[in-house]
Amino acid sequence: MKGKELVIHALKGGQCVTVPWVPFVGVHGGHLIGKSASEYLHSANLMVSGISKAIDLYQPDGIPVCFDLQIEAEALGCQLGWADENPPAVLSHPLAGLGNQTDLNPISPDQGRIPEVLAATRELRKKYPDIALYGLVTGPFTLGLHLLGTEIFMKMFEDPAYIHKLLRFTSEVTRSMSQYYLEAGCDIIAVVDPMTSQIGPDQFTEFIHEPVKSVFDHIRQQKKYSSFFVCGHAQQNIEVMCKTGPDNISIDENIPLDYVRNICRSHGISFGGNLQLTLVMLMGTPEDCQKNAVDCLDIAGNTGFILAPGCDLPMKTPMANIQAVSQVIRDSYKQDVIRTLEHKPDKTKILNLGEYGKTDRVIVDIITLDSESCAPCQYMVEAVKEVAPHFEGLVEWHEHSIKNLEGVTFMSSLFVKNIPTICIDGKITFVSQIPPRNELIRAIQSRINEKLKIRLRVKQGEILLLGKSAEEIAPLREKTRQAIAELGVSIEVREETDLAVIQSLGVVQTPALISVKYKIRCEAGQPGTDVIKEWIKEII
Repeated sequence: MKGKELVIHALKGGQCVTVPWVPFVGVHGGHLIGKSASEYLHSANLMVSGISKAIDLYQPDGIPVCFDLQIEAEALGCQLGWADENPPAVLSHPLAGLGNQTDLNPISPDQGRIPEVLAATRELRKKYPDIALYGLVTGPFTLGLHLLGTEIFMKMFEDPAYIHKLLRFTSEVTRSMSQYYLEAGCDIIAVVDPMTSQIGPDQFTEFIHEPVKSVFDHIRQQKKYSSFFVCGHAQQNIEVMCKTGPDNISIDENIPLDYVRNICRSHGISFGGNLQLTLVMLMGTPEDCQKNAVDCLDIAGNTGFILAPGCDLPMKTPMANIQAVSQVIRDSYKQDVIRTLEHKPDKTKILNLGEYGKTDRVIVDIITLDSESCAPCQYMVEAVKEVAPHFEGLVEWHEHSIKNLEGVTFMSSLFVKNIPTICIDGKITFVSQIPPRNELIRAIQSRINEKLKIRLRVKQGEILLLGKSAEEIAPLREKTRQAIAELGVSIEVREETDLAVIQSLGVVQTPALISVKYKIRCEAGQPGTDVIKEWIKEII
């Protein structure tokens, strides 16, 4: 079978001698021809050149024309922020703050950058008739979030009728974009709806089922094929995703491949995934990539399965890593060799975070794939960024992208398993779901209150008043009490009249006042002798 035939056979649930290989080349195509993501995604000619180069290098059975989930949003009035190494990010939401208004005009094939991607599709179709071309369209829920912003989550509870109306509109946009791609020559339409990972099965069924099902029904009426792409921790939704009627479901490394295999096969649906994007494809060796690919093949089998990365390849993914997958997937002997090789231990460094989060400020860490290229990551970072200033300097936040080693190290050290995730003072708090504003504020305030209680409970220091008698100490006692009252603090005050004790403290004349400050040096630990010596030196 040729590439396109092999992909379609797998989509139909067929058994394949060789599992089809579909590398999700997005802005990586720009890297292959020395162009920035912005230049690449604005030009049909550059997209054709980048995909052509990818086809020459990686010998795929199928490939997407373009991987950019902001094309429809831009055409509908969203402002975009552009980067050199990632697809654009949505910066503005046309429907935000407008009550229940959903009055936007439908898209047309001559808006925004749509003409460029359609021209690229037509040219690639002519150039590569035997390769399956994927047309990637933004799913109704993700497009709805682009248009409305994170208000969408609250409105699902407060005004469900409005959300149904909004998603009917975005579903029409998704169907229109699907039709444009089909007419231009695509074989498979992939509905990419990563933001559905942020809701549960009940909300999915109530709000997403019909809008997405109508898209898949339309594609089937055109006698073409469909795939439902989702990323993030969407395991809870695989069953309800299958009920929308796609030909295929494709997932990333956040979801166990065997779980998806079992659910999809029970519904007669093919499945795809889930090569590890960052730790393996981006930062690993060719041998790591081949081992990961063979692991996927062993779990998935060769029936109704398409090998693919979990999402679009990071721009600077090493070519040798992708080529290594291309080689091993078609070479059963090499697969056997990989299976016999000794598995290398994980060399990820683990930080000692036992003291993490014990500063006066609350530290909010967001573990992401990359907020510039991943929609759920972007909106989770924006949620934290929006509420942090309300705490007036009591909160600091950091993003840790696992596209770099520092981010992977931090993720491993906090034992985070899914992205995106919010940790508060080192404690996993929100996993793969963007918290409503009030819940995020409540979680941060709860930690601030907890830290305040700890500070009030811990003995910070004390005042010693020394004298030959209580009468001698009395004037100093009154002044000390006044000082404490004016400061509004709580400090323990002790009095000592025993001459031997007073002399042992080095005091020659009374009355005298000694202030003592306590400093915790070690807690539930075993410091070395040299360390303890240094602490002792500070007090002698």
